[in-house]
Amino acid sequence: MKENFPQSGAVDTDVLIVGYGPVGAAVAALLGKYGVKTLVVEQGDEILMMPRAIALDNEALRILQMAGLDDDSFDRIGIQEVKMHCPYVGEFSRINVSGSIDGHPKLVTFYQPDLEKALRQKAESYSSTAVELNCELLDLQQDAQGVDAIVRGKDGEERRIRARYVVGADGASSKVRGLIGQEFQGKSFSEDWLIVDASQRESKAIDHVEFICDPRRPIPHMPAPGGRERWEFMLQPNESREEMEAPEKVAELLQPWIEHKDLNIERQAVYRFHARCCDRFQNDRIFLVGDAAHITPPFVGQGLVAGLRDAANLSWKLSWALRHGADESILQSYDQERRPHAKQMINLAKLMGKLVMPRSRLSAIAIHGVMKIIRLIPGLGSYFEDLEVKPANSFRRGLFLGGKNHKRLVRGGQFPQDTVRSQGKICLSDEVLGDQLTLVGIGINPASVLDEMTTLAWSRAGGQLVHLGMRGEPAKGATRFAEIIGNDLALDVPGGWLVVVRPDRVIMHDGAPDHAVNLVRESLGMIFNWSRVNIEGSPIYS
Repeated sequence: MKENFPQSGAVDTDVLIVGYGPVGAAVAALLGKYGVKTLVVEQGDEILMMPRAIALDNEALRILQMAGLDDDSFDRIGIQEVKMHCPYVGEFSRINVSGSIDGHPKLVTFYQPDLEKALRQKAESYSSTAVELNCELLDLQQDAQGVDAIVRGKDGEERRIRARYVVGADGASSKVRGLIGQEFQGKSFSEDWLIVDASQRESKAIDHVEFICDPRRPIPHMPAPGGRERWEFMLQPNESREEMEAPEKVAELLQPWIEHKDLNIERQAVYRFHARCCDRFQNDRIFLVGDAAHITPPFVGQGLVAGLRDAANLSWKLSWALRHGADESILQSYDQERRPHAKQMINLAKLMGKLVMPRSRLSAIAIHGVMKIIRLIPGLGSYFEDLEVKPANSFRRGLFLGGKNHKRLVRGGQFPQDTVRSQGKICLSDEVLGDQLTLVGIGINPASVLDEMTTLAWSRAGGQLVHLGMRGEPAKGATRFAEIIGNDLALDVPGGWLVVVRPDRVIMHDGAPDHAVNLVRESLGMIFNWSRVNIEGSPIYS
């Protein structure tokens, strides 16, 4: 920790983060990388040493890479397939999660306390980040310039914190959400499940994820790092929390896999899974991220992943508004971009829950029988089993230029990550892009097609130039250079191609080299809210 609250008086900060779970810690780590003065307050006094979330996909791992974590930062197990079995029709689906996307495995399991520890260590490594534990949020009041937060510290004293912006990362029972009037509305999809984590399962745990889709007792089952194994048992209407958490009941449920004498239970707890989403993720200067904004059932492993997407999307926009003079209107694009996709993931999780967890024998035979037949139909089978059913993390509206110029690039979608050679070393391309707004030249040095004034304006706006050369192409000039080794960034455009990439790796704009100046000016115009008429007179062009 860098500092604590003074015994009296107020603490001023650019961003106040309420909540220090994995999503709050990810926001803090990203803001730390961007150099934003940040204060985190957390009601608890330490990391909860119990596994909760267990699955991450390639998108989440890429965001953690952005936050400064690498493959050695926390343990994970790469999952190669997900099997779905019905007691009446046998195996009816097998999802292929082998291989990688954007340099990361498609699916891994992990131990949440290890991830939280790694994220906290990264966040607290920055001098711009301060953390206060045992600190409870009491109230929030905002005006046109900032937010006043009243908190109670571990000494019982109430204090005022003045922040430019507040991020509510305080979980499903979020105090921030209640204070800004965004409590979840409407009917919730909810189910009670017993989660059981067993330890000392080295060489005994399964090596894949399986869903035992028995309407009498659906059971997801998977391995986890550190010799752990997890089971999830859906409660029946007549079963109570106390009954299901009793050691003898847990032993009975695990009997098909573990003999009683070999039981080493790390945790057993009944959780209620919900499907909820706020009407807005933003109220002026206050933002909601993670479970404070949306709660996703676990059937597609997207709960924490969605929160990490929030963190990546919001953090750089806060940084550019605070440190680069961007117009505050860019912050409105956070809700505009993230909420529709979060809702899509919630709907997908609910659908998958109904498909793999039907409530009667007849519905199980019908649904699982149809899914088994679909596997044999070209196109339809791959739609489910190759994860094509998963909504792409791309936006219909937001902070990007509409339209499409290159068939392999989607504005508002993710810029691919590929293997490159930089300064004689093999690495992933995001390491070359770094933390800035980037004009990437694929097969061309972007500096060669920009005039001096536009180049200076781009730099003043926090932008950089990167040249990703095709295989065998030499570096040209002083622009940062890397040679593309893989195929995902090889666009096969003889004259080269330019792409404006946001710090969260979203494609903002793209086009041919002869449109380079317009690409930069139109992108800067969106960030700084300039019109075409006054762009030349804007401060960073002066």
